[in-house]
Amino acid sequence: MTTDTLDTLCINTLRTLAMDAVEKAHSGHPGAPMALAPVAYQLWQQELRYDPASPIWPNRDRFILSNGHASMLLYGLLHLAGVRRVTRDYRVEEVPTVSMEDIQKFRQLDSVTPGHPEYRWTSGVETTTGPLGQGVANSVGLAIASRWMGSYFNRPGFTLFDYDVWAICGDGDLMEGVASEVASIAGHLQLPNLCWIYDANRISIDGSTDLTFTEDVGRRFEAYGWRVLRVDDANDLAALSAAYRTFKEQRGKPTLIIVRSLIGYGAPKKQGSEKAHGEPLGAEEIKGTKRNYGWPEDAQFLVPEGVRERFQERMGARGKQLREAWEKTFAEYRKQHPELADHLERMQRRELPEGWDKELPTFPADAKGMATRESSGKVLNALAKNYPWLLGGSADLNPSTKTYITSSGPMKPGDPSGRNIHFGVREHAMGSIVNGLALGKVRPYGATFLIFSDYQRPAIRLSAIMEIPAIHIFTHDSIGLGEDGPTHQPVEHLPSLRAIPGLIVLRPADANEVTEAWRVIARQKNHPVALVLTRQAVPTLDRMKYAPAGGLAKGAYVLADSDGTPEVILIGTGSEVPLCLEAYEKLKAEGVKARVVSMPSWELFEQQDEKYRDSVLPPSVHARVAVEQAEVFGWERWVGLRGTVVGMRSFGASAPLKALMQKFGFTVEHVVKAAKETIVKARQ
Repeated sequence: MTTDTLDTLCINTLRTLAMDAVEKAHSGHPGAPMALAPVAYQLWQQELRYDPASPIWPNRDRFILSNGHASMLLYGLLHLAGVRRVTRDYRVEEVPTVSMEDIQKFRQLDSVTPGHPEYRWTSGVETTTGPLGQGVANSVGLAIASRWMGSYFNRPGFTLFDYDVWAICGDGDLMEGVASEVASIAGHLQLPNLCWIYDANRISIDGSTDLTFTEDVGRRFEAYGWRVLRVDDANDLAALSAAYRTFKEQRGKPTLIIVRSLIGYGAPKKQGSEKAHGEPLGAEEIKGTKRNYGWPEDAQFLVPEGVRERFQERMGARGKQLREAWEKTFAEYRKQHPELADHLERMQRRELPEGWDKELPTFPADAKGMATRESSGKVLNALAKNYPWLLGGSADLNPSTKTYITSSGPMKPGDPSGRNIHFGVREHAMGSIVNGLALGKVRPYGATFLIFSDYQRPAIRLSAIMEIPAIHIFTHDSIGLGEDGPTHQPVEHLPSLRAIPGLIVLRPADANEVTEAWRVIARQKNHPVALVLTRQAVPTLDRMKYAPAGGLAKGAYVLADSDGTPEVILIGTGSEVPLCLEAYEKLKAEGVKARVVSMPSWELFEQQDEKYRDSVLPPSVHARVAVEQAEVFGWERWVGLRGTVVGMRSFGASAPLKALMQKFGFTVEHVVKAAKETIVKARQ
């Protein structure tokens, strides 16, 4: 069998596996995998630096299928290449990540071949894709991570990081706004290790892209600062190889390869049909398509002899050689640069460096205090001194979010070593790039105002789905920012973030709770965190008088208490905790037994055992008052049916801080009144 014939056999194996899996599942998208099979095959076989026997080798190239509805293409590649499974504790097992049985369970319950590729669910899937635009957005973060890690770890004679990032995307990806945002950043940073392969098949679910998408994509990307290459036929393996080599050999900027394809290639129906795009072809069409391929029309899930071997002799052999050479280099590197080698190994396991917390500050009591965004900036910089791979930035808001690492400079085009990333006014891109950075194993953060969490919510949600420790920092957390008015005053945002499964939301009450919050954040391996901070100053509490701030680690703790069982419990978060304490002191002076609970994190509190939760919020005490400058939704879980929530039931207003507090009831008098009324109600 000739080389060309064997390559065609491999490509058609990818196509027929996709058709058969979608047909068996009665669900899925066969067209894109069929059209893109030669594009992906030639990339994996000719260029991708990847060892199927070691799929977490740190300097492997990253391959992202951004148009995740074409997932069967990726599953077919993982199966034919023999990529091995990796456990959650980073052990590579001698079993395939995607077996033939797994392919036959496509889109079925608990299978490793879900409808869209899921990071951590299937080894070899580098990021979760499905929401269009997110895969290419993550690819920019991964490319930045590769460049930064090269600047940090590489030494003369030791190139440990120089991997490339490849992403296949479609029209839908490039219609989404997040793709434009990240493409702009990638062009600005002149990322030479980033290549997007654009499947320009000119079809979407509604029909021809002529309905909505008639711009010149190539010229748009040239304006972003990208190199644009074109391949007129997705089946032209030589032209594909030439484009891939051009990307590898002509560095200096990111590359977009525009590939013309016919969706559902080889199907006997009219090319680009809706059926080929978004649903199974049907038994008769599959038979006809297989006849067009010269394939046994009744064979299902057939992998002909020589196909798996072809992957091993090309991609497998090349990847093994490159990986073994890297490991040999790293063994010598460990001898000459032991501290850096230790850092690299810790990063890969998401472990902290030795002595990471030795300079974290403790703040003295101060009635005037400071904004928690201010104290967070101090803690962040203290942490950064001993946590070298902590890096990030803001959406053009460093002076406001206080998130600039002062011991480092900015990341620049041509100089990737800076730990401060200027994302510009691109919140969605920032969230997605932060996810990509986390997938690259650096520890990233992105910062903006809480109101703009709306703009990056898709990325926050995906960080939770992927269980990656991305850090989302939000300042200006309430109506307390005053005159900017309701467009800038977050109201519904805290409950909406708390609704995301797996996301830890932290709203510390004072500077020392901020320090403890960063301790919690640093230790996370599988949970993203939303750190929510004030613009306005809040008192630094006297911890000789009130409980230590270390209680934050449990999500909620008793800050101030009464003798014996309390008559009422005041529960506060963030800037409202000092207000609860003022009300507590007034109630105490009036002979009312009150307790104050600081509750910076519902999620951490829920993780505690029942005994601890009951010690903080005794079930026998029904008189509970929650105080928070946010929509009241969800607080009934903690205050019960007879409790009261002092919160927001409308949008805010434009006015000075004191006027807003008076208008919306965030005063000592109002909280005391609510407490007394709740005591009466609880007794009824």
